[in-house]
Amino acid sequence: MNRLFLRVAWLGGAILWTGAALGAQPIRSQVLVAPGAASVVALDVSSALVPADTAQIALIEESDGLRVEAGMFSAPGIDGAVAKDGRRLAVRLPGPREGEHRFRPGESLGAKVAAASFRFEPVNDRSLGLWEGERPVFVYNHGELSYPGVPADSNRSTYIHPLYGLDGEVLTDDFPADHYHHRGLFWAWPHVRTGGREYDLWTIVGLHQRFERWLAQEVRGDAALLAVENGWFAGDQKILQERAWILVHAADDQSRCIDFEFFWVPGPAPVTLAGAQGKSYGGLTLRLAPRTDAVITTPLGTGTADLEMTPLAWADYSGRWTGVRQPSGAALFIHPGHPDYPPTWLTRHYGALCVGWPGVEARTFPAGEPIHCRYRVWVHRGMPTQDAIAAAYAAFAAEAKARWE
Repeated sequence: MNRLFLRVAWLGGAILWTGAALGAQPIRSQVLVAPGAASVVALDVSSALVPADTAQIALIEESDGLRVEAGMFSAPGIDGAVAKDGRRLAVRLPGPREGEHRFRPGESLGAKVAAASFRFEPVNDRSLGLWEGERPVFVYNHGELSYPGVPADSNRSTYIHPLYGLDGEVLTDDFPADHYHHRGLFWAWPHVRTGGREYDLWTIVGLHQRFERWLAQEVRGDAALLAVENGWFAGDQKILQERAWILVHAADDQSRCIDFEFFWVPGPAPVTLAGAQGKSYGGLTLRLAPRTDAVITTPLGTGTADLEMTPLAWADYSGRWTGVRQPSGAALFIHPGHPDYPPTWLTRHYGALCVGWPGVEARTFPAGEPIHCRYRVWVHRGMPTQDAIAAAYAAFAAEAKARWE
């Protein structure tokens, strides 16, 4: 049986993606096929197709010749470490439109393309900020932070705060008086068991997340990538390796997409995770800053009742933040490939959206086997309707169907 292989050739600055079977004629060039509903696409590409030093390529739509520039980024391997044999393409698509986009690769405009509008800059020795032009996007806190009057056992690191709205409003809260352990956009579990002992990463009892190293800080025109490697430590013993990949897409007039991809690798012993009994929280969590006119919208509708242990594909929190005339907010979207999709949630109108996975039923994960979860944070202006949020989620779900032919 002949084996298929793919190769890339550079002729006059253009990329020719071809494939061939041994002993056969070359097949036609690779084509990116993306659902017309998708607004942005991030798709892995073999290093056999795109060399590691490629910063961007052009994609030319087969139907009308429309050209879009796609940035090329580092990509995660199966355990979240930087892949040695692949790259990740990120592109903003025209549309939405009916049917599919079909793009063939072409020559990038290179220097003719406007310089990347994103930039990473240290805020201080413990925090790294990301800006798009003059607008702040978020701050990733890699060093341990404390707060006056709050017990030292609530010190924390490896989370996002502030997360900013499109008009510079601070959407998240840190060290709130009602829950000192809440920390912006974070990921933690209240029940973590390993080696015969139980810890609480949620309230930071006996277990801490610690920054170890940066994996990537890259900007390419319409997107920016931050990838980081952390550890879960009980004292000096590391019980789990954590790798977080954060891909930020350029904002349009009304919203911004921020994609999160997590890899948790237990070791040296298995690790058991569980959410809070009767509530299910434990996992990705968004704690919102004080605001007025708060509204939580989910696929079940818009209401004032808080939810517990409720399976949801997405949830949105909107309101009016201090200093900004118009309302705004943020939603958490669950990737369709998420384990046990859709997971359970806890929502709180005081300002919390909490994904609960694996939920109240504890699950043990073997040492050395990666846990892989993907999400999107959709930051937006206004107080969108249920249909508008569902459409934004549908664009995220559509992206998962993008493929190479």
